[in-house]
Amino acid sequence: MKKMLIGCGLVVVTSLSSLAWAGKDDHVLVQEAAKNVVTVSQVAKLADETGVTLTGQISKHLQSDHYEFKDSSGTISVEIDDDLWRQAGLKVGDHVRLVGEVDTHRYKPTDIEVIKIEKYAHR
Repeated sequence: MKKMLIGCGLVVVTSLSSLAWAGKDDHVLVQEAAKNVVTVSQVAKLADETGVTLTGQISKHLQSDHYEFKDSSGTISVEIDDDLWRQAGLKVGDHVRLVGEVDTHRYKPTDIEVIKIEKYAHR
């Protein structure tokens, strides 16, 4: 009986800790991003896991699924999964509108994890 209670306790603790690391669902981030249309320079002032919408240009491929994004206020690293990149038919130099999540780090610069991206006609 004692082992059973300990086992149940471990399951509950493990479940709760994994929920704490899960972050926000994509649909919540998309809704939040619709209210947070920002520039690159404003991203630095936002909290981790904030949903944002940015409009600008993919200026450089850095490595793997990491790219440099720029707008009139500056540049920031963005992570765009290969499936999103291919689905949107993107290439370096394209002007895009992206929806993503602010990702702050202790020892490297803030970046954006992209959850939705589309090309747009630059004016």
